[in-house]
This record gives sequence, C-alpha cells and structure tokens, in this order.
Amino acid sequence: MLDNIIEDRNFAALMQTSIENLIIYLFEKDEHFGVLCKIENITFEPALPKEIASEFRAMTLFFLAGYTFDTANIVGDNLVFEAGFGSDNFGSIVTVPLNAIVQIIVDETPLLINLSNYKKEVSKVKVPEDGGVESSMASFLSNPENSKFLKK
Repeated sequence: MLDNIIEDRNFAALMQTSIENLIIYLFEKDEHFGVLCKIENITFEPALPKEIASEFRAMTLFFLAGYTFDTANIVGDNLVFEAGFGSDNFGSIVTVPLNAIVQIIVDETPLLINLSNYKKEVSKVKVPEDGGVESSMASFLSNPENSKFLKK
C-alpha cells in the first residue's frame, strides 16, 4: 500500500510543492538550512573534478549558509546555488531538482522528509526500420513550396 503512494505522480507533485514552499519560507526568514539529496540527480557547472566528485555518497548533505545561501534560489523545479568544493574551494553552480531533495534540515532537525519515489515515465519512440527517411521525405514532398529544392 505504501508503494502505491510513494511511487504515485500526484504524491511526488505534492511533495515537490511542499519542498518549494518550505525553501521559499526559509529564504524569506533568512534561515540557513541543509538539503539531503540524491546525488545522482544533481548537476554541477562546471563539472567537479573526479577526485572531488568521487567523494560524494549516494545521499549527500549540502548546507546553505553564507555565500552559498546568498546565491541560492529556485529556478523552475530546481534549487540552484553556488558552492566551493575540496581544499581548493573549486567553485561550481549546483542544480538540485526539488524532487531529489530527501530532507530539509535546520539546526540538525529535519523539517521535511520527502518519501516520494516517483520515476518519470520515459516514452519510447518507435523509429521505423527505414530510420524514418521515407516518412520524412513524404512529409517534405507534401508541401508544394518544397518543390523548388528538388533537382529536375
């Protein structure tokens, strides 16, 4: 029964909305916080050096304080912030999908726990055996304006 809830698209959307609302609330209160995230869904720009990236565990805690907090904002369905990593303080912009946030923590206390485990369905497009060339050509030829591109 629990699987039916945590793997449900609507439950995931509810959790994502709750995460977004809580983060906005913490921004408004100027309250530093941590986010425990599924690292597989996070992107770094520029990419982190391998020796730094290899240190991350499957679940990684990012604490947003100081400069990192000041740069943090919500962009679309993502929490985005700049952070420094490693002994050289390698700078990278971190993009965390809101649904990849498992916990939001203040003063070592979880304020929100995200139990959703919804995986977006990946639609598979069936490509014709001819690679779609015939249907592309048919589409191209169906427009009379395209006749000027054909050799005579």
